[in-house]
Amino acid sequence: MSSLDRIDKSILRNLQSDGRLTNAELAKAVNVSPATCHRRTQALFDEGHVSRVVAQVNPSSVSLGTLVMVGVVLDRSTPESFAAFENAVSDMNELLDCHLVAGDFDYLLKIRVSDMNDFNTMHNKMLIALPGVRQIRTFFVLKEIKENAPLAF
Repeated sequence: MSSLDRIDKSILRNLQSDGRLTNAELAKAVNVSPATCHRRTQALFDEGHVSRVVAQVNPSSVSLGTLVMVGVVLDRSTPESFAAFENAVSDMNELLDCHLVAGDFDYLLKIRVSDMNDFNTMHNKMLIALPGVRQIRTFFVLKEIKENAPLAF
C-alpha cells in the first residue's frame, strides 16, 4: 500500500463519516476537482485502504436490541483447537465480532440478540456446543456509550 497524503486522509475521514457522499460532495469537502477526487478515491479502494462501504442498521429497529459480550476459554491452546473453534463460529449469524485475545479469555465474542431469552436459547443450543470450550463468561451490555467509532488518523 502506498503512503497516504493529506488529501487521501481527508477523503478517508469523510467517507468514514458518510459513505453515501457523492463524488461531487466529497470533492468539495476535500477541496479538489471531482475528476481528481474520483481518481484518488478509486486508488484508495484499489490499494485496500477501504475494505467496504456498508449501511449501519439500528439494531433495535430489527428487533436485535440486546448486545452481549462473551468471553470464551478453550480447553487447549493449540493451533488445531483454535482453528476448530474459529471454523465453528464463522457461520453464526448472531455473532458480530470474534477476536482472539490475550488475557483471561481466548476469544471475545460480540453478539446481538432480541432479548435475554433469545440469548439463553442461543447459549444452550450453540455456544456450549462449540468445539473445545471449557468456560463461557457472559456480559450483558446495559448501555452502549460508543460503538463503531471511526478510526482516528
